[in-house]
Formats: sequence, C-alpha cells, structure tokens
Amino acid sequence: MKIQRHGAVLGLVAASALLLSACGSDNNAGAGGTNTPAASGVECGGKTKLNAEGSSAQKNAVDAFVQAYQAACPGTDLAYNPSGSGAGVKNFNAGQVDFGGSDSALKEGAETEAAAKRCQGNPAWNLPLVFGPVAIGYKVSGVDSLVLDAKTTAAIFSGAVKKWNDPAIKALNGSANLPDKDIAVIYRSDESGTTDNFQKYLKVAGGWTKGDGKQFKGGVGEGKEKSAGVAQAVGSIDGAITYVEWSFAQDNKLSIAKIDSGAGAVELNAESAGKAIDSAKIKGEGNNLVLDLDSIYGNKAAGAYPLLLATYEIVCSKGYDADTAKAVKAFLTVAATTGQQQLTEAGYVPLPKAFQEKLLTAVKAIA
Repeated sequence: MKIQRHGAVLGLVAASALLLSACGSDNNAGAGGTNTPAASGVECGGKTKLNAEGSSAQKNAVDAFVQAYQAACPGTDLAYNPSGSGAGVKNFNAGQVDFGGSDSALKEGAETEAAAKRCQGNPAWNLPLVFGPVAIGYKVSGVDSLVLDAKTTAAIFSGAVKKWNDPAIKALNGSANLPDKDIAVIYRSDESGTTDNFQKYLKVAGGWTKGDGKQFKGGVGEGKEKSAGVAQAVGSIDGAITYVEWSFAQDNKLSIAKIDSGAGAVELNAESAGKAIDSAKIKGEGNNLVLDLDSIYGNKAAGAYPLLLATYEIVCSKGYDADTAKAVKAFLTVAATTGQQQLTEAGYVPLPKAFQEKLLTAVKAIA
C-alpha cells in the first residue's frame, strides 16, 4: 500500500466540496436536520457540539477529522482534550465525554464493566480509527542513520545497554561512527497507551521481561509528560532516545531509527507502516474491533515497519440519547472516510480498505 505524502490538503478540500455539493445548499445539519451525502454516507444532525478526551497520540489526526466534520456538517464542532489514554478511558467511563480515545483497548474486567455501566448496561466498543507508527526518536551528534532491532531496543530501555558505542548497537550499524556517550532514555511519565504498545512490541519481538501497561516499567531514564513532552526533551539533549508517535518526531526534527526485524533495516514511512497494518488480525467479537497486535509486532516481512499503535475510539454500542448517538455516528463516519485523506501529512497512516469497511459497519450500528 503506497501512500503519497503530497496533495493531501488539496484532496481534503476537494472531498469537502463534494460533500457540500451532495448536501445541497439547504443544509440543516447544525440544527438537527438530516442529510446523507453520497460521498461519505454521513447523516448530519443531532447534538451540534461533541466532547471527547484521551490519547495525545491522535491529537493531530482528530484536528484533521474536525475540519472534515465541519465541512460535511456545517454548524457542528468537536472539542478534544489530549489528556492521555488513561484519562480518556476514565472520563468516558465516568460519563464526562461522549467518547474516549485510547491507544489500548479497554481491559477486560474493571474497565469494561465500568464502560458498560456508563452505557446504560450495554457494552462499549473499541473502534480503531487512527493508525500511528511509533518512532524510535533520537538525537546523537554525528549519527544521522541508526539501525536497531527489538532485542537491542529492549536492552536500551531497560538499562542493559548504556553507551551509544555498545557492541550490540555497533553490530547493527557496521562502520557507523558511534560515540562513547551515555544513552539518555526519555519515557512517558503519564499513563500512556503509547507506552503500553511500545512495551508490548518489545515483549513480542525483543524478549522484554519488564511487563507492559500504560506506565513505563523499564526502570531507567527520565520521564516527561505526553507525546510533546518526550519529543521536546530528546530534541534538547545530545545522546537522548525515546519512543514517540511519528508526527511528534517529525515536528521536533528528531532522527528516527530504522528497525531490523530479521529481513533487513526498514525505514519508517507510510508504505512500510501500511505493509505492517495489512497483516493485523481482529480478535474482538462482532463490532468490538479489538486488534491482535501481536500479528503486527511479530511481523518479520521484508519492508514492513512493525512498531505501530492503533488508537481506539471508545464508544457506547447503545445507551446514548438520540441526539448524541446521531452526532457521534456522523463524526466517526466522516473521520473514517474523507477525514482520512489528510492523515499522511500529519504523520499517520490512512485506514486500509478492509479496516475501513469493518469500522463503518460498526459505526452504523451505534444506537
């Protein structure tokens, strides 16, 4: 799946024009009217302002979705607070937001039970809407190209490898001039689905024994809050390394390590990330689209970049009032269709067709 990085904004403008043309000039979307543009199948109407909260990893993607939503359904808005996945789950379950964003699916047990209670006794669904590659971002003077594998990355983030010229790193980088400099590990201090996904990747592919979850368990380094915090910290420290979403690594001009899963070093780009996404399997039942991320993390295919996270929108399958349900469905429909066209520019990977179809089926079933 090859995705072109240029022309994304023009594509969104053209798609928005098509949506507005399909709606016609008499658009009552912001006041409870119903329109069904053929371009995306969205039915505008219901609640005019939605509130959502959670993953900071998807913030730039949500910004693009809001633009597309407002173009498709004039008079509407969505306020998104990028407070982190942990807060997104907690505040969705508390009924304080219309849906939550999380880089990890709801955990069976307390989280799913609280979500069902919030949804008037109905199950919540985990809907994967945003796929974001996770970059191993670093800053080391004189080192513009770096190759790591999962085993060596796990050793760095657990403190077993402490120097940039460690033999394990040198073995992957040939004649590269690696300095005798301490490695400064920077990790997320707040609860983060990015941390959870990163540690799961290390566990599946690199023999990580520290455990997973939303809190970093490597026992080494310095913690910073949110994606922007870790990226900014690495950008200011020579010798630093972190795990952070691709868009934040780009924004802060961090160097990004290539990953070797056994078939050669793979650069992070839209094509290599898309190849890994195509291998993902769904383990959730029905419209609860929980991904089996081991099928991505363990991918050893040539040219596939396996370090990805999927951000879920956590929604009620049933239990919303009618106006909220209609607005949530409209926003998610636009986000999954025309809203995807701007994502590559923002550092994400647009939904593969198979995932898009399954997602739209689930969105349509929300009541």
